[in-house]
Order: sequence, then C-alpha cells, then structure tokens
Amino acid sequence: MLPEERVDSSILGEAARDAVYVLEHPKLPYISYPYEWSFPLLKAAALLHLDVHMQALEGGITLSDASAYNIQFIGPKAVFMDHLSFRPYREGEFWIGHRQFCEQFLNPLLLRSLLGIPHNAWYRGTQEGISVEDINQLIPLRKKLSWNVLTQITLQARFQRASIGDVKKRKTPVKQKLPKEAFMQMLKSLHSWIGKMEPADTGKTVWGDYAHSHSYTDEEVSRKKQFIHDFVQARKASRVWDIGCNTGDYSKVAIDAGAELVIGFDFDQKALELAYSRAVQEHLPFLPLFLDAANPSPNQGWAESERKGFSSREKPDLLIALAVVHHLAIGRNVPLDEVVDWLVKLSPSGVIEFVPKNDPMVQELLRLREDIFEDYGEEKFLAALESRARVTRKETVSASGRCLFAFETNTA
Repeated sequence: MLPEERVDSSILGEAARDAVYVLEHPKLPYISYPYEWSFPLLKAAALLHLDVHMQALEGGITLSDASAYNIQFIGPKAVFMDHLSFRPYREGEFWIGHRQFCEQFLNPLLLRSLLGIPHNAWYRGTQEGISVEDINQLIPLRKKLSWNVLTQITLQARFQRASIGDVKKRKTPVKQKLPKEAFMQMLKSLHSWIGKMEPADTGKTVWGDYAHSHSYTDEEVSRKKQFIHDFVQARKASRVWDIGCNTGDYSKVAIDAGAELVIGFDFDQKALELAYSRAVQEHLPFLPLFLDAANPSPNQGWAESERKGFSSREKPDLLIALAVVHHLAIGRNVPLDEVVDWLVKLSPSGVIEFVPKNDPMVQELLRLREDIFEDYGEEKFLAALESRARVTRKETVSASGRCLFAFETNTA
C-alpha cells in the first residue's frame, strides 16, 4: 500500500464539505500506465492487486473495483494507491470487479503468454484493457482445453453472451450467492495461474541482446560510461530519463553517479524484461517502460485529460539519449532537426549520441532500403543542436566515429 495519513478536511475547502475523512499520501515520483508496462510489470501489478484483495478479504473487507490504474510503480516496486476502493464485504456477494480484473490484467497477460503478442498497442487503443469476448476469439481451441482458460475466459464469454438475451426476458433478477471461501479460492487460483505465466515469444529480439552484441570495444564502452557518469554527477541530477535504455547499462551508470530515480524507455520487449529483472535483482531505483519514440502516448481519456501523454507528465533533470537519433531519423524517416528538437524539449540538459552512417548499426538499418538521407550527418546534427541548446562537451567514443554531445538549455 502507498503510505497515507488522515488530515483535516479543511485542507480541501468546499470540495471536502461532505467528506467523512480525507487522506493524504506522498507524491508519486512518476505516473505510468498499463499500456507502458512490459509483461513482468503488468504481471507484478496483477499479483499485487490480488495480494491486497486476499488480505483485505481475510479481514472482512473487499475492493469496489479491480482497475489496473490503481497500481503505480516506485522504481520497480508496485504499490496499491486507491485507498478509497475498500468497503465492507457482504456475505455471499460475487466479485463485482472480476470482469474488470480479467480485461485489465488477465487478458492482456494472456495475449502475450498464450499468443506471443505484446499488450501495449491494444491496451493503449482501448484504455480499458482487452475484452473477454475478444480474447476468447483469439485463443485457439487447443488452448481453451486448459481449466483456467475454460473457467475464466470461455465460460465467462458464453455467460456474457447469454446474459444479453436474458436481460430482455427476465422480469426479476436471479439472486445467487458465492460463499466467502469460494471467493477466496478464486483469488488464490488466479494468483497461482498468473504467477506461472511467462511470455510465449521467448526468443531473441532485434535489440534485446544489443548490450552483448554491439560493435563497441570494452575501452569504448568504458569511455562512454565515464562521459555519462561525469555529466550526471556534475549536474547533480536527481531525476533522469534514459531514452533507448535497452537493458539498463547506462541507467545504472546514472544511478551510480547520484541519480535518485531513472525512468528508462525502450520499444524492445525483451530488453525491457531484462531491464526490469535487473532493477529488481540489484534493487535499483529504475523503472523501464515501453515507448515507441516515433509514436509516444498522447493525452487520453475523457476530454483528453484523464491520462497525460508522454511529454506532458513531467520533465527530468537530465536526459540520456544513446543510439536513438539514427533509429528515428533513418529507421522512422523523421527529419534530423525534428529529432533533435524533440529530444532537447524533453529536458533542460542531457547527453545525445550521434552515430555516423559508416557505423555498423546504421549500415544494418540501410541494408534493405535506399539511402535517401543526404542531410544525415554530424555537421547537420550539431547545427540543429547548437540552434536549440549550448553544447558543453563533445567526445568521440568509437572507432566508427560515434560522438557524445552534452547539452544545456536556457532553462537548465
């Protein structure tokens, strides 16, 4: 549970006129959403939600809903933050949040664990998760023979279809009861099932093994890490964003240099899973999240104000953007000056890496396409950066000519 304390209701003025009590909790360092979580983050959130509910039920308390948005992360640690969703349990009642739990936790996890499809794009498109009807149609027949899939998905989808016709015919609702022991067993069964889930697509991804397969020498890696360390330490940066964090090598460098929290972003699912595992095992204040940098999450929800977009939530003290520019400029056809503009606007200071065309990784991007990028070059990159910020340091860190540029803006 996120810590909280009861405070005088006058703190909210007229808004708390009818409040029985008002709770105050510490400000969360960063708000993230389920469509930005990797598989293990969503799994950790689901297990925490069930843990909280089971402990509450033992004391005669239940939860009024089962929203994934009731969970947040402080570093890699999941916390439950909706203190107002607890209410007394009524003997024999059904779990009113069951369908919501399935759609916002279980079904997105099944999409990856049974079919090898990441949930992020689908979840972002609906915001309420994946419906039971949709996931039931996607799951192949042979996998529906599983007892868990049969009871939690197939039968639930069938009951929902049947209930549509029943509502029209039924004059009085049928009152059924679920014993508390059966309620608790349902939660335990879900916890056990989800706890064993793993992604179906466990093979290598394009960048998941990048930390071990890149073209750097050990000396070049050391120089790159030292550059990052020195800049973070000199800036006394507390909050750092690592765009293109991969498995978290340079996020850890930033932490070792004094950063109190690093939010990492990457689009490679395997890299994010390895980064999360590293954060947990090494107890790092590091939260790796999914991001397609060419298509960041926008303001969403009712009146486009319920959930803030990627660049609207907060600004870090410092930005790290290594091996990002060429992926956007060449891999996604974004004009070079627009890539620089986007990165500089994210933070008052940072380190951006420029990778020249002759680098093996850029050549890999160009291997199956025509080179139409005449304006892609260090001179154009530097001109774009200097027109938006002060370049305080530059260092070539590889034999291919990769360069790191430290920058500061007028707001730094």
